[in-house]
Amino acid sequence: MNRIDFTHNTQAAQIIAANYDSPPLAFVHSFGCQQNVNDGEKIKGVLMDAGYGMCDKFEDADLILFNTCAVREHAEERVFGNIGALKQLKTKNPKLIIGICGCMTQQEGVVERLRKSYPFVDLVFGVNGIDILPQLLAEKMQAGKRLLKTPTERYDVVEEMPIRRDSTFRAWLPIMYGCDNFCSYCIVPYVRGRERSRKSEDILKEFRQLVQQGYKEITLLGQNVNSYGKGLEEPIDFADLLALLCQEEGDYHIRFMTSHPKDATRKLIDTMAKYPQICKHLHLPVQSGSDRVLKEMNRHYTVAQYMDLIDYAKKTIPGITFSSDIIVGFPGETEEEFEQTLELVGKVEYMQLFTFIYSKRSGTRAAEMDDPFTHKDKTDRMAKLLKLQESIASRLAKEMVGKTCRVLVEGHSRQEGTLAGRLDNNLLVEFQADSDYIGKYAQVVIEDARVTILKGKLA
Repeated sequence: MNRIDFTHNTQAAQIIAANYDSPPLAFVHSFGCQQNVNDGEKIKGVLMDAGYGMCDKFEDADLILFNTCAVREHAEERVFGNIGALKQLKTKNPKLIIGICGCMTQQEGVVERLRKSYPFVDLVFGVNGIDILPQLLAEKMQAGKRLLKTPTERYDVVEEMPIRRDSTFRAWLPIMYGCDNFCSYCIVPYVRGRERSRKSEDILKEFRQLVQQGYKEITLLGQNVNSYGKGLEEPIDFADLLALLCQEEGDYHIRFMTSHPKDATRKLIDTMAKYPQICKHLHLPVQSGSDRVLKEMNRHYTVAQYMDLIDYAKKTIPGITFSSDIIVGFPGETEEEFEQTLELVGKVEYMQLFTFIYSKRSGTRAAEMDDPFTHKDKTDRMAKLLKLQESIASRLAKEMVGKTCRVLVEGHSRQEGTLAGRLDNNLLVEFQADSDYIGKYAQVVIEDARVTILKGKLA
């Protein structure tokens, strides 16, 4: 793995500027996970460094760039639908550059599909091409033809990349890239590549800058943050990194995702308990409550091992809340095995649950497995799961009534004159307050709970 620093490409910026009478505008949209959102912020930073301005409407843009997701088939088809809608814009403005990047482009056959079926797409590059985007644009402009690159895996970690963050008080901070887990249903290792950890000094430097700039919530990102440190020369793991960051003075709190159960340790739980800056909420994706299904998923833990960590966390961190991901209808999952998932959900009592019906991803091992159950079987199971989770979340939310909580105010809610903020446990609360509170902490008394939305007033 190589560590390289981003270098401003003056020559590329000059070529781009020469193609326009006034500074060009770019519209950038990211689909998918928080890592993609952070990549999108870097794309905007690199483009601004190359002389572009940003715009909020693709009709105003000289460059439209979609940063794509490949986790589920629905997300992929949604991207293709959005690309198709740009055809008329290209017809009206032949000089418009349309680019596609991100996870989807790393999949076999996608670049060829874009080449054949979407002739108005000008530029394609992968997840690791953000730092060379200005050079790609300059090359496309000079050659006057499409530049559709078949992405290759790249092990470089690029530091010091310019970034245009979407928020002034919440920030994403990647600590590692890629994944080595190869869960049988997941395409991520094939599109994001192998695990690569950033040096702790680079992470600390960026973290310190965020704190000094007044960011209140900093979320550490990785496909599996508990794998942090593997491959580095320095002896450090994720718990050590958390402890290091918490030495920084300031008024902030830390979240992290995603935490793989197979690598989550009691040391991590102890670190969460020790430092008040770390939110007392753990997103720990279980995916299934059946040991057989977990083995077929290649998850490398059992239900008993998962529950041991949950029980330890409940004992060690009073009031800790949990969230999880669950896949319904994994190939071959029986009704009895699904019932085991319901039993697990009832035991853990998740504050939030992110549920998905299994989505077949070509190139993964699960895509070749027999699947005797119908889509209706799976939607019926999903309905049962959602009903159970709603009853659990509703009860947990009602237990918050009467408490005074510290809330990070995120913005306006749907109701006029009302703001919405996030608690330590990741729940949202709505309350009446002046917009000056946005981006700041507020003390809020919880007065009511409607399923998972809390209602409150300023204390």
